[in-house]
Amino acid sequence: MTASAEPIGVDVDGGRVTVLDWGGSGRPLVLLHPNGFCAGLYDPVATRLRDDAHVLGVDLPGHGASTPPADRAGFGFGAMAECVLAALDHLGIRRAAVVGGSLGGAVAIMADQLRSGCWSRALLAEPVAFPIGRIADPAAPKENPMAEAARRRRSRFADRAAMVEALSTREPLSQLAPEAMQAYARWGTVADGNGVRLACEPEVEATVFEVSGQADGAPAAWSHLPELSCPATVVAGRDSFLPDVFAEQAERAGARFVLVEGGHFVLHEDSGRGAALIRRHALGISSANTLVAEG
Repeated sequence: MTASAEPIGVDVDGGRVTVLDWGGSGRPLVLLHPNGFCAGLYDPVATRLRDDAHVLGVDLPGHGASTPPADRAGFGFGAMAECVLAALDHLGIRRAAVVGGSLGGAVAIMADQLRSGCWSRALLAEPVAFPIGRIADPAAPKENPMAEAARRRRSRFADRAAMVEALSTREPLSQLAPEAMQAYARWGTVADGNGVRLACEPEVEATVFEVSGQADGAPAAWSHLPELSCPATVVAGRDSFLPDVFAEQAERAGARFVLVEGGHFVLHEDSGRGAALIRRHALGISSANTLVAEG
């Protein structure tokens, strides 16, 4: 895959946050990715949007080319949002439309809490914003099955082609459009003398899953939903793991709720549909060319 975005490194609080800049004309559009991935996952969608906006994606701390936080507190959703805002400040961007998928959606919500008015519009694709009782039973054992699964994840491959071949048939990655999987392999790996390894180490992904259930994770994002300072849309896949909760999120935020066919990776299962959803709900562009099947 030919690189289509320029990486920009920004020093933030002793670490480094990388922003991918796809260029384009018009107002800024910021893309925030799910846990375990990277901004480059959006590449097939971002390249379709350059006529509509100046498209940028942020590698969240510990993901892509951004360095991991120095301690566990840095994995809190608010702490990640601080890094996003600091990187955008460095680029002279104080207000933008935002798209956040899963973890990225929660980080977008927390950025709004930190700086009301930083987003002009928000498209939140199955954001990790839940009340604690919906994601964890306080009386249950403290093991986090998603974190444990992340720690068992294969992290090294002979090359990027081998990675694509190995992961494309495994749930939930099999939900990704082929070009999205190729983008993940391109931007979400690091080549070394022994092949390629995942840029987001399994321990980082696992830690984010663990933090998600704590006060500075999903519950913090859930708490802020009624205070969102911008128009927002919550989009979910019909086959998602928690569709009722995503509808509750939209109601809580006074946001529009959109249900589409597919699973958790709403914006990356069909790149054309993902771009159309972003045009309509993040950029406010409505035309015959942006129509997608919504229910």
